[in-house]
Amino acid sequence: MEERLPRKLAAILYADVAGYSRLTGEDEDATHRRLAEYLDRIAAIIERHGGRVMHYAGDAVLAMFEAVIDALTCAAQVQSDLKTRNEDLPDERKIEFRIGVNLGDVIEDRDDIYGDGVNVAARLESLAVPGGICISESVHTAVGNKLPFDYNFLGEQEVKNIAQPVSAYHAHLKSDAVLPEPRGAPRRVKQMQRAVTVAVVVVLVVVGGALSWFKPWKPREELASIERMAFPLPDKPSLAVLPFTNMSDDAKQEYFVDGMTEDLITDLSKLSGLFVISRNSTFTYKGKAVEVRQVAEDLGVRYVLEGSVRRVGDQVRVNAQLVDATTGGQLWANRYDDQFDNIFALQDRMTKKIFAALAVNLSAAEQEKLGHKETYNIEAYDAFLKGWEHYRRWTPEDFRIALSFFQRAIELDPQYG
Repeated sequence: MEERLPRKLAAILYADVAGYSRLTGEDEDATHRRLAEYLDRIAAIIERHGGRVMHYAGDAVLAMFEAVIDALTCAAQVQSDLKTRNEDLPDERKIEFRIGVNLGDVIEDRDDIYGDGVNVAARLESLAVPGGICISESVHTAVGNKLPFDYNFLGEQEVKNIAQPVSAYHAHLKSDAVLPEPRGAPRRVKQMQRAVTVAVVVVLVVVGGALSWFKPWKPREELASIERMAFPLPDKPSLAVLPFTNMSDDAKQEYFVDGMTEDLITDLSKLSGLFVISRNSTFTYKGKAVEVRQVAEDLGVRYVLEGSVRRVGDQVRVNAQLVDATTGGQLWANRYDDQFDNIFALQDRMTKKIFAALAVNLSAAEQEKLGHKETYNIEAYDAFLKGWEHYRRWTPEDFRIALSFFQRAIELDPQYG
């Protein structure tokens, strides 16, 4: 009898592009370029969540995780990230992935994995909707209520090359849910890194420092260094809010985007448990391509909030993400679609999610202060923002225009401070 190959229990993620043949048939070069970009992004997210990419198969990715919670969190983060990247593309050009996640036995051999555990993950992927996640019963049982997901049971599914029916679920994040922060690299990777470190130290001793300039420990992704920060980190969560990007087709909406950023800074600054960089400092980065790491080091903060706003008529879409610059981890990210008339409620939802992600506790007085607005008249608010944009230009003509908008705001709401 042949010896049975060793197996291990692992969480397997399998992702594949929906409608890849159609996309390449319409525009092969553009699809390939965008797919390469998306695959690189997926690989980075997998690594940040403690997984390993085992192989690529054209438009598909196979990855393995030691913890099933990491695998499912990673799948949700991948779909959230790709949804943001697709949002400005026409529907027919969007590259959407289906993802299957399974917990089962695999055979690990020559830096790849095989077996029914992998096959089930691939079959689950085919059951997922574009942009969605499909999981097995084993994943559903292992995760339980540990993650903010809702599950739709799909029943027992007969799938190709699998002897027994597979119990499957569609998994999707609950509304306004916050994903847990990535827990880092898998144990095997860390062990390999330690082994490399020891080996390099031995070599350095043997050659007497001849290779002292060689730094194999340098991280792939440049992170903010506390030692390089221009100012000491405060003893409470510190945050810089970068000017949001205007994604509207109309450049005249810049006043509205800047106003939303300033309001967010103002609301966040109201609380004693949070250190927030002023508008004057963060708006020096407006219109510039800057790295989160550089912003954190320049301003002496750990967290950076960035985002974009798109306003078309009465519709407003806001995308935002909160990043820990010292780890590269994404603490929170979300997209909001709402009517312009509901902009105050949208701002409040965003602010509360940021506080939750930073674990800032609000007193009753602070909660009341946070909910207070200087006006609830949306037209007065809009007139003020238009005037404020002109006021900040500091020219006689702009002052005149600003005054007319401010007077209009007062007419609409005489109590507007």
